[in-house]
Amino acid sequence: MRETDELRTAVEMLAAKVRVLEDQIEIMQLVAQYGPAVDSGSGEATAALWTDDGTFDAAPHLRMRGRNDITGMVHGDGHQSLIRNGCGHVLTVPHIVVDGDRATGRSHALNIRWDADADRFWVARVSANTWRWARTPQGWRITERINANLDGTAEHRGLLAPPATDGHLEDK
Repeated sequence: MRETDELRTAVEMLAAKVRVLEDQIEIMQLVAQYGPAVDSGSGEATAALWTDDGTFDAAPHLRMRGRNDITGMVHGDGHQSLIRNGCGHVLTVPHIVVDGDRATGRSHALNIRWDADADRFWVARVSANTWRWARTPQGWRITERINANLDGTAEHRGLLAPPATDGHLEDK
């Protein structure tokens, strides 16, 4: 009986580890979809990465609440001008901490633009990102993304700080 209990415990431990790995991969895939969706001008696909009431703060200029605001940003004149002139949103792989049906993370994002006069791309912006995700019936979705330029501001650098000692990003 003891061997059966040990085997059951080992299988349960491995199943829990596999679930966390599957969650992390699904979240990474979710983040990886952002750049292609936004750069192709697909507002609905971009917004679908968020929960219905999810938020996207692109500090300090733009604060979006809900999928309609995110779709509107992608379809808006400012963003459409960027992608018509050549622009790529490149996100790094986020550090992810999964806690049941919630997860938090941090990463960098680069906004790379085409300069036709110089025949080259240039990095227009490098930003810090804090993420919050939730497991939904449709899979993992973004509940909050805070994106702030790494312009020397201590608060913006703080978005990249290691997680608090309990493994979670500190609440705002």
